[in-house]
Amino acid sequence: MNSNGRHLRGAVVAGAVATTLALAPAAAAQGPTEAKAAAATATTLVFDKNPGDPTNSKLSVYRGKKLWATYRAGSGLGVKDDCARAKGWMPNGNWKIKLKTRTYNGKLIKGYAVYLQDMKCSKGTLTRTEMFIHSEMNRDGSAGRTEARRWDGAGDYKSNGCVKLNPTDIKKMFRLLDRIGWPTHLRVVS
Repeated sequence: MNSNGRHLRGAVVAGAVATTLALAPAAAAQGPTEAKAAAATATTLVFDKNPGDPTNSKLSVYRGKKLWATYRAGSGLGVKDDCARAKGWMPNGNWKIKLKTRTYNGKLIKGYAVYLQDMKCSKGTLTRTEMFIHSEMNRDGSAGRTEARRWDGAGDYKSNGCVKLNPTDIKKMFRLLDRIGWPTHLRVVS
């Protein structure tokens, strides 16, 4: 059971492991034994959306089958329609990580950020673009003075659909992934 009082579905861990196996093609080319060894040590990020409150979901870090960390995270403005651009939560699936940086300097997102691939929503009616794992901060990772750059509390877990962590947690996640290895994908489940 997670801290929301929900049972983590076996599919989350099984999916994380399956994703890990799928993400080790170089090891798979070496043979089944090497592929299993790579999967046992590969790192996976799993975003588990909370249908009861999308702004109180969980982002977990696994290495192989071992859970290393879980962080509170939000996605969207409370809207569960993953096709609702700029307000719905993130679509389920395996999102390729395109970039990770501590000094992102986008129009809306600054500082620690993980930039994700574009992906179609569940109905296939539109492609979600400019999706990130991010927080609210200045480009250098410091707290800003304006609302968009300053973390004020639980209301700040709302986002335009990205996965959003508080500044302390995203910094912890970066340090952990630097130490145990960065994944190539984010798996999103609900």
